[in-house]
Amino acid sequence: MLFAGIAGAGLVFGIPQWVSVPFAALLLIFVTRGRYSLVERIAILFGLFELCFLPAAFLAHPDPTAIMNTLYGSQPINNKSYLMLIAANVGAVIVPWMIFYQQGAVVDKGLKPYSLKYCRIDTFFGSIVTQVVMAAVLVLAAATIGRAHPNTSLENVQQIASALTPLVGTLGGKVLFSFGVTGAALIAAIVVSLATSWAFGEVMGFRCSLNYTWREAPAFYGIYAAGIVIAASLVLIGIPLVSLTIAVEVMNALLLPIVLGFLLALGWKALPKKYRLLTWEKVILLFIYVIICSLGIFTLFQL
Repeated sequence: MLFAGIAGAGLVFGIPQWVSVPFAALLLIFVTRGRYSLVERIAILFGLFELCFLPAAFLAHPDPTAIMNTLYGSQPINNKSYLMLIAANVGAVIVPWMIFYQQGAVVDKGLKPYSLKYCRIDTFFGSIVTQVVMAAVLVLAAATIGRAHPNTSLENVQQIASALTPLVGTLGGKVLFSFGVTGAALIAAIVVSLATSWAFGEVMGFRCSLNYTWREAPAFYGIYAAGIVIAASLVLIGIPLVSLTIAVEVMNALLLPIVLGFLLALGWKALPKKYRLLTWEKVILLFIYVIICSLGIFTLFQL
């Protein structure tokens, strides 16, 4: 789905995907120029584009009463497709590679122990903002496609864009939607590719830092570029990315017990004593761990 958003946003304005997707891939490869701070600023800029979903959702004129009725109404828990989406959402919100990315970014940024408080604040507010954006996307889709054409086939982002933008109505709505999708796609491509590069570098022992140049860390940048190229190629050859993405997110949900379990063990025993989890933190995190992992596994076994 990384470049499917780019393709869909381009098609809204008549730009063919064989133009928009390769251009975005080249842009992402060449923004990494041997300095972490520069890449971080570019990534933040791309991420801010996602805030465009907020006014786009407003322009869709959602019905507040319908939103509240849906939130507190009965859910179709007997629908296997709905259960699959629940499992996918669990795997999409807390994904294993996101943990690897944050670890690599903290190291690459050269943060010190005194920065821990600010890292926690950053993570806290970042988590809130991402969920607000996700809610805006759901409201936008429900107030347009869900209200006007609930049975429309949505097998790829191009179909989503084609179904959504006429219902948003104005040029401003189309621009906001395109900017939001583009920002989400670009930031996801950077995060996933860098997480992969950092993970391989740590496991295999080669240089893995954005503070090195391409010449100083060819394996690190090679893996990053390969991830970008593969993702772009999957879009161009027409693989059904929506169904593939749901399957991957369900797999993420099944991996969470392992990944989060190691993180809990790390915070419980492996960290220096002054950084270990406090008793109240252990209770809260264990509760969240059990709920999240149980939800994903239970949902999958109901399919």
